[in-house]
Amino acid sequence: MKNLKLIALFVIPALILTSCSNEDTVVNEEEVITTVTTTLTGGGQVITLTSRDLDGDGPNAPIVTVSGNLVSGTTYTGTTTFSNELADPAEDITAEILEENLDHQVFYFLNATLGTVTYDPTDLDSEGNPIGLNFTLVAGTSGTTGTLTVTLRHLPNKTAPGVSDGSITNAAGNTDAEVYFPLTVN
Repeated sequence: MKNLKLIALFVIPALILTSCSNEDTVVNEEEVITTVTTTLTGGGQVITLTSRDLDGDGPNAPIVTVSGNLVSGTTYTGTTTFSNELADPAEDITAEILEENLDHQVFYFLNATLGTVTYDPTDLDSEGNPIGLNFTLVAGTSGTTGTLTVTLRHLPNKTAPGVSDGSITNAAGNTDAEVYFPLTVN
C-alpha cells in the first residue's frame, strides 16, 4: 500500500504536466525586417528607395539609397516590400504581411509640398481595409526636398478615425519597421 501511494505521488504530477503541454499553442514570432524597398514607377521612371539595416539594433545606421528624383506633377505607382536578408536564403516578409493582412498596415507620411499618397483601392485586407503595400504618389512642388516616412504597423486599429485614409495618428498598434527616405522633386 505504501508503494502504491509513492507511485501515485510521482505518476499523477507527471500526467498533469504532460497533459498541459503547449504543443498545440501557436507562437507568432516577431518578424525580423532588415530591408524595406519602395519602388515608384511613373513618367518613364523607376525610382527605387531602399533602407537596409543588416545589424538591426546594432551601432550602424541603415544604408539608405534613392535611385532618382521625383518629377513635379508626375503620378507614380508605388509598391513597398519587406525582407529579412539575414536569413539564408533571404526571407520575404511581404508574403507574411499579406497572409496576416488583418494584423498589418503600411503608412506613408510626407510633407504636402513633396506630394500626396493615396492607397491603392484594390490592396485590401479580408475585411476591406487598406494593407498599404500598394499606393499612388503624386509628386508635389518643383525644388522641394524632404522625407518620405514608411511605417509598418502590427495590430493597428484599422477602424479608428482616419486610419483607412492613411493617417497613423489613431492607429495604435506596434511599429514593426519605420524608415526614412530623402526625396527631391524636380
